[in-house]
Amino acid sequence: MKFDRQELKKIKPEQLRPYIRRQEFKDHTVGIAEGYTQANLVILPQRYALDFMVFCQRNPKPCPVLEVTEIGVSKLKYLAQEADLKTDLPQYRVFKNGECVDEPYDISRYWRDDFVGFLLGCSASLDHALVSSNIRVKHMEKMVVPSVYITNIQCAPAGPFKGRLVATLRPIKKNELNRVIQLCSRYPLSHGSPVHFGNPKEIGIDDIKKVNWGNPCEIEADEIPVFWACGVTPQVICLNAKPEIAITHYPGKLFVADQLMAETALIA
Repeated sequence: MKFDRQELKKIKPEQLRPYIRRQEFKDHTVGIAEGYTQANLVILPQRYALDFMVFCQRNPKPCPVLEVTEIGVSKLKYLAQEADLKTDLPQYRVFKNGECVDEPYDISRYWRDDFVGFLLGCSASLDHALVSSNIRVKHMEKMVVPSVYITNIQCAPAGPFKGRLVATLRPIKKNELNRVIQLCSRYPLSHGSPVHFGNPKEIGIDDIKKVNWGNPCEIEADEIPVFWACGVTPQVICLNAKPEIAITHYPGKLFVADQLMAETALIA
């Protein structure tokens, strides 16, 4: 089934979810459901849940917690009504002992009674706030996944969870940088203000054209590269921790919540 990306800007999350559940929509969620919160997903066995929660607490930039499920329960209570983590994301990644073994569109066959799901804030939500404030966001214009990189910034460890921060690039006009930082600071649950701007080499990105995920982006003369903490960070962390099983969203294919972005702002 083919979807018009422009029409998807105005779709309500509860309207989109049935298409995802039937696997009729398998695409990325960039620019979808304008004004609504999008969330990264991490699912772990219960015995890892406390350590991962501590990791999130120590690293709120890449891992702002929006909701944590009850043990063995795949339904959400707060971010959406009638949503099921087993079926309601466009695509998932399944890791076993630190290796990606599957990238399914439904994880029902993997579900376990000891699973705990973590929904983490995502900077995809910030894109709508930036665009509505007349800030140019290049990947939103093209409706593609932004440039994503593994940096040299070390996260604060917790138990087996440790590793480097992943960051998303958005080129910003130099004369708009201060306004962008102020605007994004209002949304700490969507990664908030940037973690770095300026020379990418200072955070271990030697070649900005070589992305780890997403699509490369050109930096124009009047722009500065600006980097935000990214919700792909837990995937890198889980590779290091090597739990017997962990399930995440596929990069760029996020959970679209019923919660409006405005509900998470520090200032209405």
